[in-house]
Amino acid sequence: MTETPISSRDNPIVKRLKKLAESARARRAAHMTLLDGEHLLAAYLDAGGRPHTLVRAASFDAGRLAPFAARCPQTKAIVLPDALFAELVPVATPTGVLAEAAWLAPPAPAAIQLVVVLEDIQDPGNLGAMLRTAAAAGATMAVLSKGCHDPWSPKALRGGQGAQFVLPMQQGADLVTWLNGFTGRSVALALAEDSDFYALDLNGPLALIAGNEGAGLSAAVCGAATRCAHIPMAGWIESLNASAALAVAVFEAVRQRRR
Repeated sequence: MTETPISSRDNPIVKRLKKLAESARARRAAHMTLLDGEHLLAAYLDAGGRPHTLVRAASFDAGRLAPFAARCPQTKAIVLPDALFAELVPVATPTGVLAEAAWLAPPAPAAIQLVVVLEDIQDPGNLGAMLRTAAAAGATMAVLSKGCHDPWSPKALRGGQGAQFVLPMQQGADLVTWLNGFTGRSVALALAEDSDFYALDLNGPLALIAGNEGAGLSAAVCGAATRCAHIPMAGWIESLNASAALAVAVFEAVRQRRR
């Protein structure tokens, strides 16, 4: 592996990487992002992606990066002083490895069986975890509203742990329009509803809808759903975290489909 050392903040590659780390607009314009760490890089390669640039902090062992570089021999590799590398890292605990990578767009299957629909999820960790849950459950698509956090942000990618590479996503969707066009059943997870989620038949084409961490689902999206239901809870806790609620709902659907 041949690496190019770079030490200047004014280097065009460094400037480009910094924009990807900090700006959702830059990521959207380029359809590129930054992957932080060996795990995400391995998942990206396994999904068929080939990074544009590999970036190593000087203190990170080059030998650990060599197997990844061997899988993408055409990829440019650079090494940065630790201080400069730290300026690019978009997460609190950097691993020492970054990859500049194009968004992947896995094709949606012809038969949509299980969809997660997310309205205005703001926390990148929550969004990544929800996409990870959907992928783990075998969901066939995720539909994200215009108000959702950028699923390709470095923090959302860390939360997703590779889910974005394998789960078909529709971003910036008008959820009411999408739900009105969906031919299966849709269930909105809403606290104030009397319908018990566990009593529902969740077989067949299904969309599960989860809302914003604080405000929940909008009235318009609830109205467009086939029905609204709540997850029964014992004790004094009023609600589940949005990510936890989706996980409960998705895997209840999985449980019913295994019978």
